[in-house]
Amino acid sequence: MDKEKIMEAVKLLLEGIGEDVNREGLKDTPERIARMYEEIYGGLTEDPKVHLEKTFSVENNEMVIEKDITFYSTCEHHLMPFYGKAHIAYIPNGKVVGLSKLARTVEVFAKRPQIQEKMTGQIADALMEYLQPQGAMVVVEAEHMCMTMRGVKKPGSKTVTIASRGVFDTDEALKNKFFQLMKL
Repeated sequence: MDKEKIMEAVKLLLEGIGEDVNREGLKDTPERIARMYEEIYGGLTEDPKVHLEKTFSVENNEMVIEKDITFYSTCEHHLMPFYGKAHIAYIPNGKVVGLSKLARTVEVFAKRPQIQEKMTGQIADALMEYLQPQGAMVVVEAEHMCMTMRGVKKPGSKTVTIASRGVFDTDEALKNKFFQLMKL
């Protein structure tokens, strides 16, 4: 990330809305924003493979679910936050990954400016590519600040996106079992 460019852009933005960039409360804002962007957009330089490459052998291939993974992301259309929960399921193919690695995979994709629909598919695709399970399913529920504080102004509304791969595409009973466990 180019910290200097970010700082200059924040100064221009503040001037553009009519603020005095030299007043006490705003003097350090461009630097604070640049540091914050390093954190909230850290997924741009992170590869999900790092989190999904260490696996453990298993004898049974029963469904693995990690639900209610809290995430925060940024809508690429308005640069406003969207946040919520991701729910992940996969059917192992002889190997599993540590549970925290599923949450870390969500973070990799959430920490990028993007849209929820794409993020949901990216998580499912990463699981399929690096874990090579029989199937994977990802459900993401999120509230979008571009819907709640501007535009249509509908706080509390949630967007739900679903991505299914492998056996979750072909086995309706398996998909329904996942939804029952999610209580959706």
